[in-house]
Amino acid sequence: MNNIKNLKAVAYGEVLWDVFDNVKKIGGAPLNVALRMKTLGCDVAMISCVGNDKDGEDIINHVKNLGLETAVIMQSNDYPTGLVEVTLDKTGSASYVINYPSAWDKIVLNDKAKNIVKDADVLIYGSLVCRDEVSRKSLEELLETNVYKVFDVNLRKPHYTYEILEKLMQSADFIKFNDDELLEISAALKSPFTTLEDNINFIVQHTKASGICVTKGKDGALLLWKGKLYENAGYPIKVADTVGAGDSFLAALTTSLLTGKDPQTAIDFACAIGALVAESPGANPEISNAKIEELMS
Repeated sequence: MNNIKNLKAVAYGEVLWDVFDNVKKIGGAPLNVALRMKTLGCDVAMISCVGNDKDGEDIINHVKNLGLETAVIMQSNDYPTGLVEVTLDKTGSASYVINYPSAWDKIVLNDKAKNIVKDADVLIYGSLVCRDEVSRKSLEELLETNVYKVFDVNLRKPHYTYEILEKLMQSADFIKFNDDELLEISAALKSPFTTLEDNINFIVQHTKASGICVTKGKDGALLLWKGKLYENAGYPIKVADTVGAGDSFLAALTTSLLTGKDPQTAIDFACAIGALVAESPGANPEISNAKIEELMS
């Protein structure tokens, strides 16, 4: 699995339009991860559902043009393509109003989707897609597959329960939280601890995950990988908005770790990419290798 070109990834979950003050940008956490992994040289498919409408057609065309496998983005005649109203505060942090039901709440697997996951090296999934039973049941079926599983925790109130989150964590080989999410979920699972490090170990003991990552906004990230803790303290940047920064971070980290990169290099690289996304508007800005190297040095 050491060659990025050969790393086959599948992302499962929401594809949608983020609407900022009437400006639409393509988004959805799993799609953001998939698009960044593609730019890093992975072979990536996106399993989702859009409406049989102009918004859905535009997403499929856009994603296809960026080189993702779109044969497993289904189309629904009954539900519209997802829209999310994004509001940014003074610091660039985002809050979301997520339309329900949307087509991505009703993902029904076809044989091609099941086979793509069977043939993949890694399956990336989040928690938001489990707010509806239809998409959740489809994900549960995919999680039975013998593939490396990366769970991207994305807590969006009121769209989650701790019972479902715990199930999703039990299926994962690798889990990514932000610091607030880790502390909230650990407390819900009756953790007696208050520090990030102690709660990372608490989660490891409660799941079969051998890798845990916690992002800390401008303060970088912590990574537990094969029993050892790695840290990056963050890079100084001016935030435009935080939309998609964590998704690109996860894409870079997953790609690096699963292609055999040194874990410290992997977390440094991921933090640099996450920072550069936060420095630019929208979830999927183009980022050059030169900019990454400049920030890391």
